[in-house]
Amino acid sequence: MITDVDLGHLRRCVELAAQSLEAGDEPFGSVLVAGDGTVLGEDHNHVASGDHTQHPEFALARWAAQHLTPAERATATVYTSGEHCPMCAAAHGWVGLGRIVYVASAAQLEGWLTEWGVPAAPVAALPVTAVVPDAVVEGPVPELVDDVRALHHRLHRTARRAEPQR
Repeated sequence: MITDVDLGHLRRCVELAAQSLEAGDEPFGSVLVAGDGTVLGEDHNHVASGDHTQHPEFALARWAAQHLTPAERATATVYTSGEHCPMCAAAHGWVGLGRIVYVASAAQLEGWLTEWGVPAAPVAALPVTAVVPDAVVEGPVPELVDDVRALHHRLHRTARRAEPQR
């Protein structure tokens, strides 16, 4: 069940995604929260550099592996604007992080991109539980889905305008 505390962290994820978009990157943002509610870290996408492994969920998983005990990782929650991709889900599972709460699902994002005529990504859009079967996952969160959709629409509308006309 999504709580008001969860919604607060998810709103921050959407803010981080918007900051990422403003910085010229893809709109994804994530927050790592300890079991006691302490915010441990936050990040947004950095794939505009050309390194498409620079996802916030992956960075937070690596940080957790270096700074938290296995017990601390297991009680932590990763909040994110979009459901983990398979790479990030695998990192989450290998590191042993706890719950994942996301705003928009991978299936929703894939549907929007298809609707807008955006070519498919080179990696399949899978649900987290297809990669980490025992993951505790909650989402999508309808209250914020339209905000995330609007960010992705802005990204792809701007990208289409920047393409040379044929």
